[in-house]
Amino acid sequence: MMKKKPLVILSGATAVGKTGLSLDLARRIGGSIISADSMQVYRGMDIGTAKILPSEMQGIEHYLIDELDPEEEFNVYEFQKRANRYIDEILSREKIPILVGGTGFYIQAVLYAVEFSEEPADRSYREELERIGAEQGAEHLHQMLQQIDPEAARQIHVNNQKRVIRALEFYHDTGTQISRHNEEQRSRDSQYNYAYFVLNRDRSVIYERINQRVDQMVQQGLVEEVRGLLDKGVSPDCVSIQGLGYKEIVRYLKGELTLEEACAFLKQSTRHFAKRQLTWFRRERDVIWMNYEDYESIGQMSDAMIEILKEKHIVPVSGS
Repeated sequence: MMKKKPLVILSGATAVGKTGLSLDLARRIGGSIISADSMQVYRGMDIGTAKILPSEMQGIEHYLIDELDPEEEFNVYEFQKRANRYIDEILSREKIPILVGGTGFYIQAVLYAVEFSEEPADRSYREELERIGAEQGAEHLHQMLQQIDPEAARQIHVNNQKRVIRALEFYHDTGTQISRHNEEQRSRDSQYNYAYFVLNRDRSVIYERINQRVDQMVQQGLVEEVRGLLDKGVSPDCVSIQGLGYKEIVRYLKGELTLEEACAFLKQSTRHFAKRQLTWFRRERDVIWMNYEDYESIGQMSDAMIEILKEKHIVPVSGS
């Protein structure tokens, strides 16, 4: 039987505190970090994604950060392909790959080698759905999904039009609900010897951290960052600009909202997003919940995680 490849996963809701802990853990176990975030891959989108700066990386290699221009498409299939390549590259240097981020679907795709169907040869149905979305709105598309796959409709936010269309398209092409397909994929055995840590805090603390983060982003120049992207010709319709922290500021720049209203919307949307993330992680199997309240410091949390990694033979036990 082939020995499974080691992999550490560090996830949790937005603003829970993944970055600081990931740096401490990576430094102590000889790890390299792969970002499992759908937005930090884009260049020039730093403030709104709470992206780690090169000066903050402490010499630890980071992958899937600043690799694409905002106009380029990035999806779970592209993430899986790149992440697999980087994992092998990190292992070839006898380092430990650490997937860090809050995009649970991306993590699942790597962990269970989820199979994705190739792009359909006939794009006419997707184009029809895109036209329906443009003419009748995202809510109408979401209602269409609700009728054929209620579980997928529950999991996919009404404003995530790209994933709604993909779910409708998958059913159209295969006759199978995408929620059922994903469940089957998730039940597969993993090729990795892994530890899947989910960081958590009291929910009121997470929400307060989100509110503070939004205020800090605005102080750091979020409005100027978004304006700069638009001035460079990045379309407000790009998937990247539709992300949290960008679409709200675009509405402010268009005069549809005051800055105060845009920030309030952003805080609310991010809190809802965090709630959905936590729901996702609770459904995942074999996750190890790490509550900040149970430890006095990041160092103590790292200590506890390293003991688990030793038990799972992901990192060597001292003296062995």
